[in-house]
Amino acid sequence: MTVQKKAIFKLFIQALKGENVDTTTGSVDRVIFMLAIPMIFEMFMESLFAVVDIFFVSKVSIQAVAVVGLTESTLTIIYSLGFGLSIGATALVARRVGEKNIAEAKVTAVQAIYGGIGISLIISIIGIFYSRNILEMMGASASLVDYGVSYTRLMLSGNITIMLLFLINGIFRGAGDAGIAMRSLIIANGINIILDPMFIFGIGPFPELGLLGAAVATNIGRAVGVSYQIYHLLNGKSLIHLKGKIFGLKADIIAKLVKVSAGATGQFIIASSSWIFLMSIMSNFGEQVLASYTISIRILIFTILPAWGISNAAATLVGQNLGAGLPERAEKAVWRTGYFNLIFMGIVTVIFMIFPENFLRIFTEEEVVIKEGVKCLRIVCLGYIFYGYEMVLANAFNGAGNSKVPTLISFVGFWLIQIPLAYFLAVTLGLNSSGVYMAIPISESLMAVAFIILFRRGKWKLIKI
Repeated sequence: MTVQKKAIFKLFIQALKGENVDTTTGSVDRVIFMLAIPMIFEMFMESLFAVVDIFFVSKVSIQAVAVVGLTESTLTIIYSLGFGLSIGATALVARRVGEKNIAEAKVTAVQAIYGGIGISLIISIIGIFYSRNILEMMGASASLVDYGVSYTRLMLSGNITIMLLFLINGIFRGAGDAGIAMRSLIIANGINIILDPMFIFGIGPFPELGLLGAAVATNIGRAVGVSYQIYHLLNGKSLIHLKGKIFGLKADIIAKLVKVSAGATGQFIIASSSWIFLMSIMSNFGEQVLASYTISIRILIFTILPAWGISNAAATLVGQNLGAGLPERAEKAVWRTGYFNLIFMGIVTVIFMIFPENFLRIFTEEEVVIKEGVKCLRIVCLGYIFYGYEMVLANAFNGAGNSKVPTLISFVGFWLIQIPLAYFLAVTLGLNSSGVYMAIPISESLMAVAFIILFRRGKWKLIKI
C-alpha cells in the first residue's frame, strides 16, 4: 500500500469513528471527506430500512408490497416534517457552533426536540383514527384496505421514532458529530434486520404477524436508535451535552426554528406529495405495476439517500463557515461537494443502466414485475447526474438559512412541472407508466439548472439567522 493510500485509509477510519469536525479550518476536501463519510453511511442505513422491509414483505404477497408502497407514500409526509426540522436544527446549531456559542447551540437542540415531539403526537392521533381513510384516499381497493390497515395504523401512530431519529441526527450533524448519527442508524437497522423475519414469519418464540410484523420490527429498531441518540446527548461526551438550565421552553428560539425549518419542510412536503400523486396515477395501471414501482422506488431510494448524505455535508459546511464569517470558503466547499456527488451519481447511473434486472430479482421473480421495474430504473436514473447537484445546492441554501429559494424551485419543479407532465404523458398521451417515469428525470434536471443559476448569484451569503 502506497503512502497516499495509507493516508486515505487512515482518514477513512478516522471519519468512521465520528470525531467532531471543525469545518472552518484546514483543507476543504479533507473536511468534506470527514463529514461526508459518516453521513453517507447514515443515509445508507436509513435507506436500508426500506430495502430490508420490502425484501421480506415481498415474500408474503404482491398485495403486501402494494400496501407498503401506499403507506410509504403517506409516510413521506412524516419524513418531510422530520427532514425539514432536522435541516432547521442543523442550520441553527451549525451557525451557533461556527460562532463558538455552544451554550446557545444546546438550547436550540432542546427546543428542536420539543417541536418534533409535539408534531409527532398530532400525526399519531391521525394515524390511529384515520388510517383506513388514508388508504382509501390513495386509491386502494376495499380488499387491500382491509388487508393493510393495521400495518398503516402502526406505522403512522409510531411515527415519533422516525421524527426523533431524523431530528436528533440533524442536531449532531450541525455540531459536526456525524459519527453519532451514523451509529444510531446502524444500531436501528441491525435490530430491524434481525426482527423483520422473526415477526413476519413467526420464527422461534415470535408470533407470525405477516405484513404487520414489518411495522413492529421497524418501530422497535428505530426506538432503540433514538435511545442511543438520547444517551449521547446526556453522557457529556458529545459537543451538544444537554445538561443544566436549558430545558425551559424558549418561544423565540422555537419561532426561529420554525422559520428556518418551514421552508425546508415545505420542500419535502412538496416533493413527497408529488410522490403521492404519482402513486395515485400508477394505481390506475394495476397491482403488479404498482408493486413494481414500489420495489423500483425502494431501490432508487437506496442509492439516493447515500447521495443525500454527501449533500448533507454542504449544509453543515455552509452553516459553520457563515457563522465564522467565511462565505468564500463556504461557497468553495459547496462546489467541491457537488463535484463529488456528481461522480457518485454518475457511477450509479451506469450500474442501473447495465444491471437493473439483477437488483430487481433480489425482491421478486415475477417476470411482469421485473420487466416493469427494469423500465422504471433505466428511465428514472437518466436524471441522476443533475439530481446529484440539485441535492447539494438545495442543502447549501438550507444550511445558510435561505430556504425560500429551494422551496420555490421545488414548488415549480414538482407541482407545476412533474405532476402535470406525468399525467399528460401517462394518461393524455397514453404512455401509461412510462409517462410517469419520464416526468421524473425531466423535472429533476430542470430544477438542478435553476439551483445552479440562483446559487451563483451569491445572495445566500448575506442571510442572518
